[in-house]
Amino acid sequence: MATFLSTDWLADLTTALNAHAGFKGAIANVDLTLQFAVTDAPVGTEGRYFVDVAEGKALAAPGDADEPDATITNTYETSVAMSKGELNTQMAFMTGKIKVTGNMAKLMMNQSMLNQFAAAASGVKIEY
Repeated sequence: MATFLSTDWLADLTTALNAHAGFKGAIANVDLTLQFAVTDAPVGTEGRYFVDVAEGKALAAPGDADEPDATITNTYETSVAMSKGELNTQMAFMTGKIKVTGNMAKLMMNQSMLNQFAAAASGVKIEY
């Protein structure tokens, strides 16, 4: 079981995304890079990471993407709540718990992928 926001967690997330049939179906023609910034991530974890979707595959990796389509910024508390399924992304956005900058049109065009992302990520065993 990997610690949330660790490099092991990112590896497990990559595996889960690429193994999830719904997510794989939703990314068939998607080219999207999302940058995540967790403002108060615990020491020793990855407060900045990205998820790159291209050519039918996903990669979750630490650090900063070269040219992200959108950047999603939130607190550790919000990240944990979303990871646990206690807060959905749409509600977090509408209540100001996450800030999104970048190409909003591209995000909206890929709503199906974002919904499947949450379903696929829910299969990752996490220690908080």
